[in-house]
Amino acid sequence: MRTIRFLLLLVLPLLLAAPASAQTRIRAGKAKPVKKDLIIAQPAKARTEGYYKDIFMDGGIGLNAYPDLPAADFLGLTLEQYSSSERTQLISIDTVLQTILMVGSPIDENGILLYPDGEPRFRMVYFNGGRALAHGRSLTGKGRQNIRDFVKNGGSYLGTCAGAFICTKGVARDTGYVVREDYLAIWPGWTVGTGLEQSFTGMLVEPGSPLLQYYDFGNDMKIDSVRHNGGDYAYMDADVPVGTEILLRFDGDTLKLRKSIHNTVSAWAWKENEKTGRVVAIGSHPERQVNGERLELMSALIRYALDGNGTTKLKAVLQNGQLREMTRTTGENDPAFTRVGDRQYHHFAVDVPEGVSEIKVELRAPEFWTDRFDMWLFADGQDFAFKSNARYKNVAHGSDKTLTVPVGKAGRYYISVFCATTVDTVQTPYGDQYCGRIDVLNGVPYTLKVNW
Repeated sequence: MRTIRFLLLLVLPLLLAAPASAQTRIRAGKAKPVKKDLIIAQPAKARTEGYYKDIFMDGGIGLNAYPDLPAADFLGLTLEQYSSSERTQLISIDTVLQTILMVGSPIDENGILLYPDGEPRFRMVYFNGGRALAHGRSLTGKGRQNIRDFVKNGGSYLGTCAGAFICTKGVARDTGYVVREDYLAIWPGWTVGTGLEQSFTGMLVEPGSPLLQYYDFGNDMKIDSVRHNGGDYAYMDADVPVGTEILLRFDGDTLKLRKSIHNTVSAWAWKENEKTGRVVAIGSHPERQVNGERLELMSALIRYALDGNGTTKLKAVLQNGQLREMTRTTGENDPAFTRVGDRQYHHFAVDVPEGVSEIKVELRAPEFWTDRFDMWLFADGQDFAFKSNARYKNVAHGSDKTLTVPVGKAGRYYISVFCATTVDTVQTPYGDQYCGRIDVLNGVPYTLKVNW
């Protein structure tokens, strides 16, 4: 708790009040034709290594706050979360803590979602239901950009109800599109409010839905009685982002609404390219379910989001005798040479010519850092070198390492640096807060050299 108090005292003088929302713009006019071919092929399963944890759950200002996520427990996934006070009882500490986590602080320049080089620190961020506009505004421009960077660099996103609203560009109305500057636009499409509150709806599983790779939902292509409270559906009449996948539709033919929502798209997904994360959204509330098909529904949404993480990327292809200095900070804005974060891998490759029998890899940390952090060194001759598959490894304590790798034939060899030192967490009324080795959050500098 002393560490948490120190964090607050350090960041309080730097806290900026959330700016007022930008003016909402109305864009009316002729709609663009709808894209017919919305279903895309399914990529291979994403890696699970190289992240601090699996899921960060955002229950911040304006959103519902819960201490757990049943589907994450059901799937055996690691979770951290932030919970603000009740909407009518917000106090200054809510803004302080949310700013530290989502925007950043001197101790963690990127905020909780990103590593020092901007790569995703969690596999997925989950946005609860609540009030989308209020939460988007409270994140501030920097917080919203951090989430966009998270998805752009390979982290996935799941949003329910308000989380489905906020991932879009805005809402579609009869008079045109309402652009929400405080939304994320990580799915560059539009939604429509259902007008249905405090109710339940059925869900129709779309034929060929990728969710069917996880569960059969009773083999009847229906999921009954999913909670709904003021949510939305995806606007599919025009301006649909190419590659959007239809997961589910509302089964609302028995609802007496002014405007029917039957067969509208209740859940959808989108992945811009292989390097980005997948965005998954649903206009209803399956997140608190603890059994049956509704629990399977939330679990399937999580699994599909996680399977859409971006591909592993190389920092560089090293040359013989080249000293690679990975010492930059976040603020220097040079990701290719930035420090490594907690439980993060930095991947490199080297192209070894004919006639070489072995290569020698040397990892070093600056003098002040050498014995303070545990850095592991891996190498493999066939694929990106992770702990689970690397043929050659050095996991001794400390930062300085040497690894000799036999060369069977000429070609590309993969090398990785892994930071094994990480933070501790403590449970508070506001969720998980960090203590212990918080000095790792801004990254550990090192140099790397390959010789033959």
